[in-house]
Amino acid sequence: MSLLNIIKKQLIEVIEWTDDSRDTLSYRWPDEDQEIKNGAQLIVRESQQVQFVAAGQYADLFQPGKHTLSTENIPVLSTIMGWKYGFESPFKCDIYYLNTRLFTGNKWGTANPVMMRDRDFGVVRLRAFGTYDFRIVEPAKFLKEVAGTDQNFRLDEFADTMRSRIVSVFTEALARAGVPALDVAHRYAELGDALLPLINPAMREKYGLEITSFVLENVSVPPEVEQAIDKRSSMSVIGNLNDYVKYQMGVAMGQGGEAGAAATMPAQMAMGFGMAQEMVRSMQGGGASQAPATSATSATSGASPAAAAGLEVFTPEQAAQLLGVSVEDVMASINAGDLKARKMGNAWRIAKSALEAFLHG
Repeated sequence: MSLLNIIKKQLIEVIEWTDDSRDTLSYRWPDEDQEIKNGAQLIVRESQQVQFVAAGQYADLFQPGKHTLSTENIPVLSTIMGWKYGFESPFKCDIYYLNTRLFTGNKWGTANPVMMRDRDFGVVRLRAFGTYDFRIVEPAKFLKEVAGTDQNFRLDEFADTMRSRIVSVFTEALARAGVPALDVAHRYAELGDALLPLINPAMREKYGLEITSFVLENVSVPPEVEQAIDKRSSMSVIGNLNDYVKYQMGVAMGQGGEAGAAATMPAQMAMGFGMAQEMVRSMQGGGASQAPATSATSATSGASPAAAAGLEVFTPEQAAQLLGVSVEDVMASINAGDLKARKMGNAWRIAKSALEAFLHG
């Protein structure tokens, strides 16, 4: 082999890289201490960018296409290398290929609950997970902050760092957005799109990356908060509590006249329906009428249904049994001021006229 052929073999004439790994983010082209020939061809394929680094400084960046390396198209490198009037001799330079395609389906999630201040529940803990897609948009920053001088930098080397950074940025963005926990748990798609403008500036500034899609697949809250959400949902279905109590009372009195329905209910509820029926009769007739004899007695007052129906003043327990509702419902109406009652000592007393006004109000 002639000396000329040996010299030619030491000169790089074509620079290109094909990636079949599907998970390589950056690749340092191996020069094996060879020099790049003046006029060498650089081939950059679609979804690739090439960053030249000379003397530890980031030089020219090449987009997809076929490039002939000369002073005209490597001005930054020419300045770094001190080529004022062109060059003829070979040169050495680090060449990094960056994969700019979209990396999809990357998973993220909170290892520990995230603390946030919520306008509905105060301080609350959230767990969240989902997926995101990203691409490299600033090669020099990505090489500097992430890949460094690694010859073959793969996605799995960066996954943990990216995941923790995503969670951190997600937490900050969620806090700045002020989205209530109730909305976080029910508006995944909208929230993911809304958080992108808040997440991307931090990702671009820190790593030279752009998040193209950010998806929340699940957001969960502690069990006690879930119970509060369930209660709030129940109250939304019920609507106005006082109207709901009146509705219950009306249903109880209507069912009280149906012997078949009353017979299938517990004895206590049947007794309450009987009292309600007796009360209606007394209201319609202007006085207390005699009720059929029964062996059931009031659980709290000891009065028979007929006696209870004929009273002019009732305790909350008697009123609840009379109308077939819970004591809590009666007390809620008293506290809300819808059912007039008088407190005598430590006990509440309700006049029959107040019950009539409440039912017809």
